[in-house]
Amino acid sequence: MATRIAVVGSGPGGYTAAFYAADLGMDVTLIGEEPNPGGVCLYKGCIPSKALLHVAKVIDEAQHASHWGVSFSAPTVDVDKLRAYKDRVVEKLTGGTGQVAKLRKVHFLQGRASITSPTSLLVQKAAGGEEAVTVDYIVLATGSHPTRIPSLSIDSPRVLDSTSALELPEIPKTMLVIGGGYIGLELGSVYAALGTKVSVVEMTPGLLPGADRDLVRVLNQRAEKVFEKIYLSTRVTGMSEVKGKKGATGVSVSFEGEGAPAQQTFDYVLVAIGRRPNASIDGLSSTRVKVDAKGFIETDGQRRTHEPTVFAIGDVAGEPMLAHKASHEGRVAIEAIAGHKAVFEPAAIPAVVFTDPEIAWAGITEADAERQGLTVEVARFPWGASGRAIAIDRVDGMTKLIIDPKTERILGVGIVGSGAGELISEGVLAIEMGATASDVKLTIHPHPTLGETVMEAAEQFFGHATHVYKPKKR
Repeated sequence: MATRIAVVGSGPGGYTAAFYAADLGMDVTLIGEEPNPGGVCLYKGCIPSKALLHVAKVIDEAQHASHWGVSFSAPTVDVDKLRAYKDRVVEKLTGGTGQVAKLRKVHFLQGRASITSPTSLLVQKAAGGEEAVTVDYIVLATGSHPTRIPSLSIDSPRVLDSTSALELPEIPKTMLVIGGGYIGLELGSVYAALGTKVSVVEMTPGLLPGADRDLVRVLNQRAEKVFEKIYLSTRVTGMSEVKGKKGATGVSVSFEGEGAPAQQTFDYVLVAIGRRPNASIDGLSSTRVKVDAKGFIETDGQRRTHEPTVFAIGDVAGEPMLAHKASHEGRVAIEAIAGHKAVFEPAAIPAVVFTDPEIAWAGITEADAERQGLTVEVARFPWGASGRAIAIDRVDGMTKLIIDPKTERILGVGIVGSGAGELISEGVLAIEMGATASDVKLTIHPHPTLGETVMEAAEQFFGHATHVYKPKKR
């Protein structure tokens, strides 16, 4: 009899696990709250936000074209059509996952699952009624939800989170983004491109806390032009709804900090201060599964919990909260269930911030090396010396390699610039394969491309990058 598996949560981690299990001949039930597999990523996160970011990029490039002698009239934004475009993208992808699930004969249940034992579930179906599911193994892939600040939680349609902001209720005149992390900057840049005067407040001294400062420095230069104001080392201390004759007209916000502004009123406020794992699963206490102090489900290298028949993957199983990390964990968990020698131990998990310019990194950063007491050498290649970057008028970029000076192995890669997210995969592969700077230097890259900057950064390590004169000190 085929191994029976129930996957709870149908995001990229959950549906990847379910599809892979079906490919290996297992009997799979996939449980999700949406009509088709996709989860937050496809329905309310990664995909709709990238669709809107693409629109923002087109608007920005149209405005920038005047520098090349090509001028367009000011864009007009039809919010209803824009929203419909975003929804079509979501429908196409989720419809595709639904079809693939049927082709793989995965039993998909739309509903909410509760655990009744380490090998059984009860699903409250969205269409009504209940269905009991008995299995050999359970894979928890329940994801995460936007973090809320209790002291700042006011019941107002003018206070948005990352989900409601994607619904594009309107194009406001002003907006405050609370949180200078990747979610706040991505969504803030969308609204700014559509014509909103967006201000950003971040409680730490810099945007994108934890990201490489070299990379963030390049983004800062553009962010200061895109956003109306950026308040660093500043906290929001209070919010209250401003009401007019026809209801709420805005949100009054008070601040504190070194450069804190006076109390201001914004049309909308977007709270984007991170996400929390969805570990409050009904019936979880009936198992031996443990949840740590941060709210993550504890797992081993195979993503098995303290309950031998229960696995956990994705956001609910620990940071980083990234869709591609969840998908990889899903495959590891299924291979472990299948009896294969599998363990989740990547040398690098890439991260991408889809701002403009994009920021991407993998492996260790300079700050990581310093914290770990590692001796490293950093090779930087400025995009101002890249023929492709100059040709597309996007010299606001840099590629850097973190290299072990003794072995010449590449330990980390960081890229900031147009399309950085498309370039980082080469860096991930180099780290995973234990490539050296010589390996990358000797790999012929096509010209003229932005990918060449990775090769020239490797050449820079030896002091003879073709397009930059900076001899290596002997």
